[in-house]
Amino acid sequence: MAYDVIVLGSGPGGYPAAIRASQLGKKVAIVERESLGGICLNWGCIPTKALLKSASVFEYAKHAADYGINVSAPTANFDGVIKRSRGVADKMSKGVQFLMKKNKIDVIMGNGKLVAANKLEVTAADGTKQVLEAKHIIIATGGRARQLPSMPIDGKKIIGYREAMVLPKQPKSMIICGSGAIGSEFAYFYNSIGTKVTIVEFLPRIVPVEDEDISKELERQFKKQGMTIMTNSEVTKVDTSGEGVKATIKSASGEVVLEADILLSAVGVVANIENIGLEQLGVKTDKGKIIVDANQQTNIPGIYAIGDCTPGQALAHVAAKEGINASEHLAGHKITPMDYNNIPGCTYCTPEIASVGYTEKAAKDAGYEVKVGKFPFMASGKASAAGATDGFVKVIFDAKYGEFLGCHMIGMNVTEMIAEAVVARKLETTAHEILNAVHPHPTMSEAMKEATAVAYGEATDI
Repeated sequence: MAYDVIVLGSGPGGYPAAIRASQLGKKVAIVERESLGGICLNWGCIPTKALLKSASVFEYAKHAADYGINVSAPTANFDGVIKRSRGVADKMSKGVQFLMKKNKIDVIMGNGKLVAANKLEVTAADGTKQVLEAKHIIIATGGRARQLPSMPIDGKKIIGYREAMVLPKQPKSMIICGSGAIGSEFAYFYNSIGTKVTIVEFLPRIVPVEDEDISKELERQFKKQGMTIMTNSEVTKVDTSGEGVKATIKSASGEVVLEADILLSAVGVVANIENIGLEQLGVKTDKGKIIVDANQQTNIPGIYAIGDCTPGQALAHVAAKEGINASEHLAGHKITPMDYNNIPGCTYCTPEIASVGYTEKAAKDAGYEVKVGKFPFMASGKASAAGATDGFVKVIFDAKYGEFLGCHMIGMNVTEMIAEAVVARKLETTAHEILNAVHPHPTMSEAMKEATAVAYGEATDI
C-alpha cells in the first residue's frame, strides 16, 4: 500500500501530525501497536487528571464545613475512582478513532519497523506482516518509564506510572522515587485518599526543574498535607521478598530502610527508539534520542521525528506542535521553528504548578539584570473567596528593557492561567504593557498584573 505520509505512533504528537497532513491533501496512514491516543490519552495526561479531579472532589468534601456546608464524613471509593479514570481515557481514545475516520486516515494496528527510507514493515498481533510505502515517514514513538537497576519494575510491588493508575486495591503506604510532575501528581493523589506517602528525591529539592521558590512552597504544602519528603536521597536497593517492600535509602545523614506496601518509580522517561529500524537506515541518535533539525527532519531524507523520542521537552503539547510542524514542512510550507524556551510546563497536584521561560537563577546565569515580583494569593480577593490562598505568582523581567523573561505560579487553577504569560512572551510583551492591560477583578488571573506591579514598585494591593 502506498501513501504520501505514514505516521508511526498515534500519541499526542502522532495523531495531530496525521490529521494536519490529511488536511493538506496528503494520503495518510497511522501505525499504532497498542491504543489510539498513545500513552497521553490512555495512560498519562488524561486519566491522571481524572484521578486528580477525584482527589480534589474528595478534599472539598472533607472540608465542606469550611464553606458552610454540612455533609456526612466522606470516604474514598478506590475502585470507583479508578473506574472513572479508565472511562475518561476510553472516551478520549474513541474520540481519536472518530478523528481518524473523519480525516480519512487509515489506521493500521501493529509494530512498525523502518526497512527503507520510504518503507515501513508492520507486524500485526497475529504475526502477519505487510510493507507500507510512503514519500514521508514521521516517527512518533514516544517514551516509557525509565527503570533504574536499584529498583526494577515488577508491576506488583515496584511499579511505574501505568500500574499506579490501575492498582487492584489502595495501598496503605507508598514510597515514591522522583518528584517531577509524575511523582508529585501521584504523591498528591494517593496521599489525599489516605495512603501514607514518602517522596524520595535524588536532587536537593522537589520539582527540581522549577524555580527554587516554587520548590520550597510545594515542599511546605506537601509536608502540611502529611507527606514525608526526603531530598538529597537515593534508593540504593529494594527488597521485595516480604509482604511489601523494604527500600534502602542513602542520604547525607546516613542510610535508612523504609517499609511500604508499594514503591512507585517516577524517575523520568526513556525514548522508544529500539527495534524500529533506525540503525539499519543510519538514522542519527544521541543519548537515546533521535536527532532532528528545526523542521523535525532526521539526517535521512523523507524521515521526520517528533515528540518524546527527540531531544525537546517530553510534553504532550510539544509533541503536538512538532507533529504539525513536520506535516506542514513535508507539504512544502514554511514553518515557524519551535521556541523551546517558551514552552509552558504544568504539574497538576494541589497546589498546581505552572511555569514558562527562565527561572530567576537561569536568568541571572544568562547575564540578565532582573526585576522580580511576587504576588501571594493570600492577598487575592478571589483566592480568599475560593478558600485557596496558598501559593503565589512570580514574574521575572529584564531590568534594562522590561523583557518578560519568565513566569512561575503555584496555587489553585494556575495551569489555566499560564497561557497568558506564554502569549505575552511570544508577542514580546514588556512589563509596561502588562501593567497597562486591565485584568478582570476579582480573578486569580489578576495576580499576573499585581506581581508585575510588585516588580516595578507600583503595587497597590500588597
